[in-house]
Amino acid sequence: MKKWKLLSLMLITAMGLSACGGAAAPDVLEQVEIVPKPTFTVGSEVILKASHQPGMQGAKAKIVGAYDTTAYSVTYTPTTGEPPVKGYKWIIQEEIKNHIKQPYNPGTEVVLKADHVKGMLDASGKLDTANTTTVYMIDYTPTTGGGEIKNYKWVTEDELSPAK
Repeated sequence: MKKWKLLSLMLITAMGLSACGGAAAPDVLEQVEIVPKPTFTVGSEVILKASHQPGMQGAKAKIVGAYDTTAYSVTYTPTTGEPPVKGYKWIIQEEIKNHIKQPYNPGTEVVLKADHVKGMLDASGKLDTANTTTVYMIDYTPTTGGGEIKNYKWVTEDELSPAK
């Protein structure tokens, strides 16, 4: 298991920046458990059902990593002074500052250590939902055009379907 964790960390680090604000923080990837036999294996192609961003739904994607954790939708106030972001999907357990091992309950107030988008790092937020699941890091090209988005964090298993 440790070999796969190290291999995954090396692969993600080598891939560089993500569309979600930079490569996943190494300390997060060291803490999250890699799924040894996920439904969608690393390297497999999938179709996105998620609509987190324009051009995401229906796009083809490649699985870069699969992790066992708790995924949360969160409402947070960006540190940039912009209005609150409601229902952001997803941050994971390991992206909560001073996180505990047990999943948090919806309604818990937290400080984020995720840096998916500008203003997220160190932002205060409230967890809207909690879902203990497999989360995936993906590479995809939006259906709206533009370049490939690498190391997008995160989509859940129910937001993916097999590519045909």
